[in-house]
Amino acid sequence: MSMVLSRTKTIQDIAREVFDIEAQAILKLKDRVGENFEKAIELIYNCKGRIIITGMGKSGHIGRKIAATLTSTGTPSYFLHPAESTHGDSGIITRQDVVIAISNSGETAELLNLLPLIKRFGVPMIAMTGKLSSTLAQKADVTLDISIEREACPLGKAPTTSTTATLAMGDALAICLLQKRGFSEEDFLLFHPSGALGKGILYKAEDLMIKGDSLPLISEDITFKEAIKIISDKKLGCAIAVDKKGFMSGILTDGDIRRTLLKYSSIESLCVKDVMTHSPKTVCVSELAARALAVMEKYSITSLVVVDEDNKPIGLLHVHDLLKAGVA
Repeated sequence: MSMVLSRTKTIQDIAREVFDIEAQAILKLKDRVGENFEKAIELIYNCKGRIIITGMGKSGHIGRKIAATLTSTGTPSYFLHPAESTHGDSGIITRQDVVIAISNSGETAELLNLLPLIKRFGVPMIAMTGKLSSTLAQKADVTLDISIEREACPLGKAPTTSTTATLAMGDALAICLLQKRGFSEEDFLLFHPSGALGKGILYKAEDLMIKGDSLPLISEDITFKEAIKIISDKKLGCAIAVDKKGFMSGILTDGDIRRTLLKYSSIESLCVKDVMTHSPKTVCVSELAARALAVMEKYSITSLVVVDEDNKPIGLLHVHDLLKAGVA
């Protein structure tokens, strides 16, 4: 059914109505997540080859995006243009693959021309269509219902709501597969080594920490005045206090120094362990630098001690080094 928007509606009214129409269509997809959806997930998860996604026109554009999302989240996928498939490109399909065919009508001629090849190879096919009685739906091994009540286009012609629903269904498949595979941030980095997506998880604590002779380690038993000199020399704004066995007992920061000077009229008899911060925030050596930065931001601190499994300090992360490295 076509929809004609009233001339009395403002541009803002029209925009909000588009959002409402498309949002409602996506929400209705929730009720269609059932046995067929799980079958589709199992087919894709158990695929030994690649996921071949195909679709014409706007469905093809959405198909390319779904293929890209699947690939970047651990499910190797490839977009096959159905019109080009009849000129040799269909050779990309192997018996190990799974095909996802996208067509709102389910009667797209170029897609239907692929069916004989798909069936001859015995390749499982998942249809994403808005017409469950269509030829595509009937020939598919699994059909995902992406039907909508109406397009956001007032003429009911331009694919708008239908492509949004298709994209959302594709995203649901990708995220479910990501979870099922146990796809981690480290895995994600392998597919996004550059740019904002990958940069935040490019480094671990051990990659950016201050270590060796540059690490400001002090004994908890030295005097407060001695500690101030060491902190001044290291120019890191803090020093890590350790006990006689080398285990971390606390940290002395510029803030601790200021508070101590305000609290005590005489500092001659003070030791580090008298004024240091006990049980400071720490991070393990293999922790992601991005998570370390999140801890710093949460507790409004500029340094984080890196410890080994025995709680011995082996490094220090400074917020300036993280930001310089592009961890944000």
